[in-house]
Amino acid sequence: MINIPETFQPASITLKPKREKSLRNRHPWVFSGAIARVDGQPRPGDTVDVLAADGRWLAWGAYSPHSQIRVRAWSFDQAEAIDPVFFERRLQQALDLRQRIISSAVTNACRLVAGESDGLPGLIVDRYDRWVVCQFLSAGTERWKSIIVDYLNDLVSNRLGIYERSDVDVRKKEGLTPATGPLSGAEPPDQVDIQENGCRYRVDIKGGHKTGFYLDQRDNRACVAAYAKGADMLNAFAYTGGFAVAALKAGAAHVVNIDSSASALDLARTHVALNDLDIARVDHETGDVFSLLRRYRSDARSFDIIVLDPPKFVHAKGDLIRASRGYKDINRLAFELLRPGGTLFTFSCSGLMGRDLFQKIVADAALDAGRHAVILQWLNQSPDHPTALNFPEGSYLKGLVCRVNES
Repeated sequence: MINIPETFQPASITLKPKREKSLRNRHPWVFSGAIARVDGQPRPGDTVDVLAADGRWLAWGAYSPHSQIRVRAWSFDQAEAIDPVFFERRLQQALDLRQRIISSAVTNACRLVAGESDGLPGLIVDRYDRWVVCQFLSAGTERWKSIIVDYLNDLVSNRLGIYERSDVDVRKKEGLTPATGPLSGAEPPDQVDIQENGCRYRVDIKGGHKTGFYLDQRDNRACVAAYAKGADMLNAFAYTGGFAVAALKAGAAHVVNIDSSASALDLARTHVALNDLDIARVDHETGDVFSLLRRYRSDARSFDIIVLDPPKFVHAKGDLIRASRGYKDINRLAFELLRPGGTLFTFSCSGLMGRDLFQKIVADAALDAGRHAVILQWLNQSPDHPTALNFPEGSYLKGLVCRVNES
């Protein structure tokens, strides 16, 4: 039974002159500074017409009066109604894509819906075995939440329950309060077991980072594993040790996991046991990663492989300069700790950190460390986190595999 929200009040948003280009290019965001006037009295999440300054129709969008992103476009087709069938269609398309690109033989956990890149701005849906976890990050998805949950119940097979993890700061910008808890079906256990590329992981979907696990790093964990045989590895910002498990399974000689969260490292220890790995081959150290890297340098420690997977440093454009310094600092320290011929896997999950700037920062870090290095490959988020061509912001995760000179 699909619950239909109350009828929306008709309203429209008219843009200032020459501010319609991005919408004509099908970018889904309309910022508050581009709006000339609001006709009608739209409520948070209401569907509104978006019009050019000359009155030409541009898009249907969800209105968000508290956000700098004042409208998120649902559709650029005037004939497409924004109704329950619209959400059923978009959800089905997203699920069909994952069925084609993600093999159950590889993993039983993946992203089912990736917001704007799946045509559903502000909606994140992840699957962990038989549990579905959702984040409703915009006024529009919040308004249609009950319908989205109803259709997920209909469309996602073999699920035990749907759980909400809308406890992120971006909700405040939308004028929404944090929300967590069961949305449908049974309440999930505190930890859910998943498998990925022959590795087993235990996910805290109720309180872990994001929705519990870094699903976007799946292919990159496999990439690290391909380099790991016989290596001594440092896994910085380790969280629950995903890269470490993949490397140890592939034959790494030893791994050091470091993270500021003791509870995350407790789960990393669990992963060692869960995968029947020798505990003598892995160490865990809790503390500030920047400080620990400096201490390792003072102690003349060195490694064959270093993985740097820091949290998001850039939350707004004003953070970019400070964040660039942070990225350069940790990458310089990593280059100084690498043995000759060693390999650095370095990542940024900050969408505002462009690829060219990230490469320049890593290059400057190598120069300051007195190391010559070459890029072996670029890394990206796994394909169940697609990037729509009209929404380049969807390409947020970037990584470099760099090998330092042996001399």
